[in-house]
Amino acid sequence: MTETTKPAKRGRRTVARHGELSSPGPFSLIMKIVGVIVAVVLVSGAGVAAYALTDLTAGIADNAVKLEGQAAVPPDIGAIEGGVNLLLTGTDECEPEYAHIFGDRCTGADAGGQLNDVNMLLHISDNPRRVTVVSFPRDLMIPIPSCTREDGSVSEATTKTQINEAWGRGELSCVNKTISELSGMNIPFAAKVSFGNVINITDAIGGVDVCIGNGGMRDRYTGIDWPAGPRQVAGIEALQFLRTRYGLQNASDLSRISNQQQYMSSLARKLVSEEVLTNPATLYKLATTAVDNITPSESLANPTTLVQIALAVKSVPLEEIVFLQYPVLTDPYDSNRVVPDWDAADALWAALAANQPLNVTNDPNDGGGVITADPPAGEPEATATPDPAATATPAPTETAIDLPDDIPGTSGVDQTCTAGNLGGNG
Repeated sequence: MTETTKPAKRGRRTVARHGELSSPGPFSLIMKIVGVIVAVVLVSGAGVAAYALTDLTAGIADNAVKLEGQAAVPPDIGAIEGGVNLLLTGTDECEPEYAHIFGDRCTGADAGGQLNDVNMLLHISDNPRRVTVVSFPRDLMIPIPSCTREDGSVSEATTKTQINEAWGRGELSCVNKTISELSGMNIPFAAKVSFGNVINITDAIGGVDVCIGNGGMRDRYTGIDWPAGPRQVAGIEALQFLRTRYGLQNASDLSRISNQQQYMSSLARKLVSEEVLTNPATLYKLATTAVDNITPSESLANPTTLVQIALAVKSVPLEEIVFLQYPVLTDPYDSNRVVPDWDAADALWAALAANQPLNVTNDPNDGGGVITADPPAGEPEATATPDPAATATPAPTETAIDLPDDIPGTSGVDQTCTAGNLGGNG
């Protein structure tokens, strides 16, 4: 079964030299994958029964982290005005069972250090419920506030620091405080994740379907040499696909985010499909994997809260699950870094506050990571499971808000293919 793809266009954003950064290494890239996976699992409303989730999460409070400056959250998330915000952070720690994969990274002098190379903000709006996942590039240069560490010491505030250094200044609490100040949003929930989930999640649901365009992709750094066309990835292949950068047309970190959004959209469609929702064994295995290796904030350690979050997004239609990249510009003082596009970011936060459908106007063909694709012939459009409690009266039509065209993103229904690069040797 083939898919029709449209030719990619030259990108409009000034990221060319940023795209020439040397690879950060497989470890930090895999951490980004973990954030992607856990984000999709949390927002998919995969139908895990409340009793199962409660049972599975009963022991996660042991390592819960207190968030600096956060007041107690109400027992009902519905009482949180403006919707619910949750931060997902992935750090590049060397876990013993996986350290052998990463060579020098986990045997050298830096083996004990950690960076927050994954930073994803999940926004679950007030009624009507919508879900937006905003990814922050790891090379983003921003102010980092003063943070109180677990030992009571206090780090100094900075005016311009790479976002992935926030972990070293106060761990999860500092990352949460940094993203909160950057976005202007209160973030009462946070979690740190490890990277083992990537293989387990994709295997738990039987793989994720992706599409390779531009004649195929090749990347000697990740071991990819794949022909064009549809492909189901799981396990190590999922890692390869989500890590690849030189296998993409633009070979940049930002184009990799676009390619990962293809994976997220496909994973979201798989999670709400009958293939997963009607299989109790798959659901339970998925739930078990999702709660493994998660260090939550104290506010998120209550199983009841996790159940409420799952129920809040259970019936969100796929077109209302949107994956966005925080808007950036090339740093004028360092072409290998990026800085916030403040005007576009303000428009993003205002759009979320308005809680109307979001229309991504950015052409996905422009980034060099994906090209648009038509759904495979004969394949029905994916839809979320309807909520039996929903009223039969049609809701009034809402006017969508057009996002600035320099905010890349996709929704859960978008069909894209990888903008492949057969010369991907770096």
